[in-house]
Amino acid sequence: MGDGDVNALASARVQASWRRSEDYGVPSEAVQPRFSGSVDSESLFVRCGREVLVDLHRSLASEPVSLMLTDADGLVLDRLSGDHALLRALDAVHLAPGFSYAEREAGTNGLGLALADRTPTVVRAEEHYALSLRGYTCAAVPVLDPLTGRLEGAVNLTTWSESHSDLLLALARSAAGTTAALMLARSRGHQAREASRGEVHRVEAPRLEPGSGSLAGLSASWTDAVERVREAVAAGRVVAAVGERGSGRTTALAQATRAVRPRGRILAARTPDPDDVATWVDLWSPEVGKEHTTVLLGDADLLPAWAADRLRGLLTGAGPAGWCMSVQRLEDLPTALAPLVGTVVQVPPLRERPDDVVPLARHLAQQVRGREVGVTAAAAQALHDHGWPGNVAELRRVVRDAARRTDVVDVRHLPAEVLSEGGHRLSRIETFERDEIVRVLTRPGVTMKDAVVELGMSRATVYRKLGQYGIRLPRG
Repeated sequence: MGDGDVNALASARVQASWRRSEDYGVPSEAVQPRFSGSVDSESLFVRCGREVLVDLHRSLASEPVSLMLTDADGLVLDRLSGDHALLRALDAVHLAPGFSYAEREAGTNGLGLALADRTPTVVRAEEHYALSLRGYTCAAVPVLDPLTGRLEGAVNLTTWSESHSDLLLALARSAAGTTAALMLARSRGHQAREASRGEVHRVEAPRLEPGSGSLAGLSASWTDAVERVREAVAAGRVVAAVGERGSGRTTALAQATRAVRPRGRILAARTPDPDDVATWVDLWSPEVGKEHTTVLLGDADLLPAWAADRLRGLLTGAGPAGWCMSVQRLEDLPTALAPLVGTVVQVPPLRERPDDVVPLARHLAQQVRGREVGVTAAAAQALHDHGWPGNVAELRRVVRDAARRTDVVDVRHLPAEVLSEGGHRLSRIETFERDEIVRVLTRPGVTMKDAVVELGMSRATVYRKLGQYGIRLPRG
């Protein structure tokens, strides 16, 4: 895999983590960590890991880096740093011993994602789900018991987001590898440890209501689809959510699953490029069949036949309560998986539920800013009238870009394609011309007379161009 493929895979994993964070109902403004009464300080993993981190700390004592050891549930067991300002800042966000930074509690973050995906992970600044964590970059690497293969925990290195972090993951990899090697050397001649968590006693705040973090009050077509999935999951049937990509198929599955199993874990496994399928299966398949874990197999119709054959036995063994899938067309589902589907639910595209657009836009904008963002009547009308060929995924991109630039989204903050109907594929010159017309005409207080002068066109030409590009300019 080249650097581009690695970066794309990392980006896809972060996006999947954001979706899970939304499903878990994690607050987007600041983390609300869970505190533990005590930590296990005598296990082989902790003893070896602490020894490795102390040695690494001697080399990094003058650097703004915090070295941490966590258990398999994201509970911070130990923390070292010579930078007192960094330590105070980490205390403020509760990234400290005794607190859990599992993905379910803190949303997308380096150590939580590394544990969730069981793979080395870097999460930088804006990739964090919670706004309060976007001043940091975190690199974490899981540590597996060398005898049993069980996930023991992770080594996590955290620094300021603006600091040079290219070597952060390499250092974390080295520390995790040394920890595992030290565990192996000291466990020879001994039996593998029991699965007990020793002296760790977790105290968790009550969960929010089932389905928390999901937007309520959407159209009947959406709520009907979610309800049909919920009924099927409750009855123990495998569900296939059918619909266009980006329409919210995975969200519908997750909302319904959360309603049935409010304390369960949801693992989103979206089919990657064919060359990466083998690694992808190895990454998440160990989670199948675990108690209280449901796998959402995304874009199952893109699976190569060999992978579907391999997954059939794996997923069948998990039982119908342990997984469901999304597909674009049911007829494209691999033959090996098709007989396992007990219920098919059609998820309508966004253009068929226009009344959902503005509520979703407000919800997405609030996630970006951590507070309510205004939407003018003109912008709301433009969003409502757009056809959204890219579905909710396109809406998310448009709204997040706008919300990062303003407290009140107006038509001038929307891209030109949202304000026009694409009758044909535009050339670069046509795209530039269309965008210029939209930019000028959406400026606050502009008149047609002003626009004609600035664009250097006659009034008749401007109106002709509006029709040519299908430009709609609602006024609020």
